[in-house]
Amino acid sequence: MPTRELISRDLRRLALGAQRVDYVLVRRRGRRGVGLKVDETGLTVSAPSTMPLARIEVLVRESERWVLRKIAEWSHRRVTPVEWIDGAPLPYLGGALVLRIAAGKRIRAGRVEGELRVAARDPGGAEVKRAVTRWYKAAAHEHLAERVGALSRAAGLPPPRFVLSGALARWGSCNSRREVRLAWRLVKARRELIDYVICHELAHLRQMNHSRAFWAEVERQCPDYRRLREELFATDHLYRAF
Repeated sequence: MPTRELISRDLRRLALGAQRVDYVLVRRRGRRGVGLKVDETGLTVSAPSTMPLARIEVLVRESERWVLRKIAEWSHRRVTPVEWIDGAPLPYLGGALVLRIAAGKRIRAGRVEGELRVAARDPGGAEVKRAVTRWYKAAAHEHLAERVGALSRAAGLPPPRFVLSGALARWGSCNSRREVRLAWRLVKARRELIDYVICHELAHLRQMNHSRAFWAEVERQCPDYRRLREELFATDHLYRAF
């Protein structure tokens, strides 16, 4: 049986139906066909090292319905929808913000101590959700960018390019272009879980695989990673509700 030597591991994006799906493309020497896997990390596509990207994406599109169904299954498992009403709790950095809704001419949201105060013309739901989501993305960019910089310096790595992601099924990803992509919903988790995800992706800057050497690098950066990984897997449904 030929050895399937890893050639590259890159984050790419593909339009499937009405969605834009992030996926990890893994190229291996010795592989003959294209394989698709959808799990809690998202879509992974394994392909031969010499197969043109256009051909790979044609084959992925042929399985479009299956891919989108599996992503939806992972994204919505155990998720309890948010009630967009005054007083509802919203997860943030491992704690909760109390949603406060008031009428206003301009849709906006702002944090005041333990409250997220939202003004909306129609307090019935859609405008509130839009304002809350916009605030979370801004807060996530600020917090995650700071942690990527701090943890990369602690690991002795040049800071990578950081990109905020809207992915539902993948908390983070890293590619050979030194780009770390993190889901904005991650800002709902407690700080230790956020740092674990970032350390996981930073470890890929040294090991573009999931070998023993990779996990040794994760452990070097985050000694308690096993417990944190289990906790994130057990609680991640709490962070996907919106």
